[in-house]
Amino acid sequence: MSASPLGSLGVWKMLGISLGAFAFAFSMVPLYRITCEKVFGIRLEKGPDAAAVAAAPTDGRWVTVQFDGGVNSKLPWRFAPKQNAMRVQVGRQYEALFAASNVSDRAIVGNAVPSVAPARASRYFNKTECFCFTAQTLAAGESRDMPVRFIVDPALPHGVKTITLSYTFYKNDTQTAALAAAPGTAVPAAS
Repeated sequence: MSASPLGSLGVWKMLGISLGAFAFAFSMVPLYRITCEKVFGIRLEKGPDAAAVAAAPTDGRWVTVQFDGGVNSKLPWRFAPKQNAMRVQVGRQYEALFAASNVSDRAIVGNAVPSVAPARASRYFNKTECFCFTAQTLAAGESRDMPVRFIVDPALPHGVKTITLSYTFYKNDTQTAALAAAPGTAVPAAS
């Protein structure tokens, strides 16, 4: 008994779709990384560049780093820097703290989106540890300090004297819904 030409064609179509989906999924990480770096000026990698900056000698130059924080209107959190500004020496690692509070009556997951200004300074501002690398979950009424560790690259253009690091937190609807639906999670009654 021979295989139907339509059945054989269907197998090839499914194989092609599967390979296409795999290639698309495989390419998403580098595409996301490129988009963040080129369009938004955000460096996601903590790789050799950050290590090289940490080992680089400082040139004695100091800059001011200003901090700003806010939340999207859909997220019932309070979020702000614990200090408004910090004077830093280029080439040295520093830590800044941000305070986050969930003012709602249920656990919520949020994601922080960073931005660095001026734009020409963003490639020289290296975050080595940051709460923005992962989603953050705050229980109802929970407050937490969120640290960010950073190094300003000594190659920062000499005309840049002030850098602003700003974060906006957004509600992660998908993860918040999954958290609410998880067994053992108390979900408040609808009002």
